[in-house]
Amino acid sequence: MPDGLIVKALSGYYYVFPDGEGAGGDGQPATVQCRARGVFKKRSITPLVGDRVSFEYSENNEGTVTEIHKRQSELIRPPVANIEQAVLVFSLDEPALNLQLLDKFLVHIEHSGLEPVICFSKQDLVKGSDTQPAQLDADAVQRLYEEIGYRVFVTSAKEGEGLEPVRHILKGRLSVFSGQSGVGKSTLLNALLPELNLETGEISMRLGRGRHTTRHVELLPLPGGGWVADTPGFSQLDFMEMEPEDLGRTFREFIPLAEECRFRGCLHHKEPGCRVREEAEGGRVAPSRYEHYLIFLQEMKDRKRRY
Repeated sequence: MPDGLIVKALSGYYYVFPDGEGAGGDGQPATVQCRARGVFKKRSITPLVGDRVSFEYSENNEGTVTEIHKRQSELIRPPVANIEQAVLVFSLDEPALNLQLLDKFLVHIEHSGLEPVICFSKQDLVKGSDTQPAQLDADAVQRLYEEIGYRVFVTSAKEGEGLEPVRHILKGRLSVFSGQSGVGKSTLLNALLPELNLETGEISMRLGRGRHTTRHVELLPLPGGGWVADTPGFSQLDFMEMEPEDLGRTFREFIPLAEECRFRGCLHHKEPGCRVREEAEGGRVAPSRYEHYLIFLQEMKDRKRRY
């Protein structure tokens, strides 16, 4: 029974790329259109894009997914499995850089156990000149997250800048591109891999955000090996899968400090002897990061009270 990788799921069909196969005549994966066995539905199991599966051929060169192999990771939104790294794309302008939303994405990616990579796009929109200062200190933002321990890339798809390092980290890995709508995920992917020719949308200046141009999750093959998932954009995320006690562990710079807190299970808010709060007050933890932590903590407490 052959094995393969689900590279697209649409309208109840799963498109499986068989192991050892090459691309089709159009350069895209030569996939087998499959249905899933009814037993999965009975067990409340849904095959996901990124799943390694076994399948069997049926008539008309279609197939049936018969087994889902053990998942190494799983995301709920976007629904995709076995991702190794998440590339979070955030524009430096149009729409304006939203660090609170970036930190919220980082919380969810850290909680999922994936390796986050930060990619700031549209660098060309904030460059300064001899007569006009830069609209945003992109270098300072990059340093902030690099000092925390994240890999950070600054790119301009329009000018072709910063693309080669991003291509390098994608090779041979299964990666997901995600971020706020309108930040240029598809545009960046087109610049990285022109043969993809993904649909892109213009920014709605009135709303300050973009239209969703990606309708479903799909794995796209990379030259030289690896896959990348272009996923629908998000405007908000909640904390339904987390408890307040989990939040501090998703802020990397808090983890070593939390070991020095007076109380085990410290929420780093009002507890006496909290080392995280002391470091934040002393400026050794970025004020924006601690402020966002407190906002997220309050959201989680409010949710617990409601439910």
